[in-house]
Amino acid sequence: MWLDVFEGLSIPFLGTVLGSACVFFMKKELSRNIQRALTGFAGGVMVAASIWSLLIPAMSLSENKGRFAFLPAFIGFWLGILFLLLLDRVIPHLHMYADKAEGPKSRAAKTTMMVLAVTLHNIPEGMAVGVVYAGLLSGSAEITAGGALALSLGIAIQNFPEGAIISMPLHAEGKTKFKSFGLGALSGAVEPIGALLTVLFAGLLVPAMPYLLAFAAGAMIYVVVEELIPEMSAGEHSNIGVVMFAFGFTVMMALDVALG
Repeated sequence: MWLDVFEGLSIPFLGTVLGSACVFFMKKELSRNIQRALTGFAGGVMVAASIWSLLIPAMSLSENKGRFAFLPAFIGFWLGILFLLLLDRVIPHLHMYADKAEGPKSRAAKTTMMVLAVTLHNIPEGMAVGVVYAGLLSGSAEITAGGALALSLGIAIQNFPEGAIISMPLHAEGKTKFKSFGLGALSGAVEPIGALLTVLFAGLLVPAMPYLLAFAAGAMIYVVVEELIPEMSAGEHSNIGVVMFAFGFTVMMALDVALG
């Protein structure tokens, strides 16, 4: 079981690493339309994962509350939103295509601020994978090994374009390929670390599992609405982002149902 857990926690990070490695094989920076398409795809995967892998299991675990079965998911979801809102305010970061950094003022380099933005984005994804595998290990949550793997694969799939989106612009701005790759991969390192810490405390987390599942969902939805949707919709041809959002949503939905 622990080997399966270790593999499940590593898969999302592998997606980021492979995406960052695109800097070694692609000579030109990704076009704006391709980046918009990849961002839309990532957003669709995250929304579907939030629903099928997190919110629905959270409410299933609270069925004994009758008509108030939604309450733990409701509370956990809002806590996740507020947690990301807090991080958004206290961590200096720069979103892709933005001219002005968010969070407290900082003299950090532009590249550092961009990596921090992606790292901030990856925090809820690591939490989501960790909470699901913690529920699987506890045996008390209605989470199957297939369902946990589906979430891990879904996050890895959407991490691949994220890795490319961060490493390619860094190289275009003058960073070496190896440094661009390293920074891109480093942005995803928070995911397995956060997920592993969550799993290690699995026994203590069981009573709060519905809240934690919904917490991760709220955090991911915050990232989608605050960051990914604006990026995929900016400028002309925003329909590309919308279509890829729908594609990512259905891919993650199919993975969860087929493997779960």
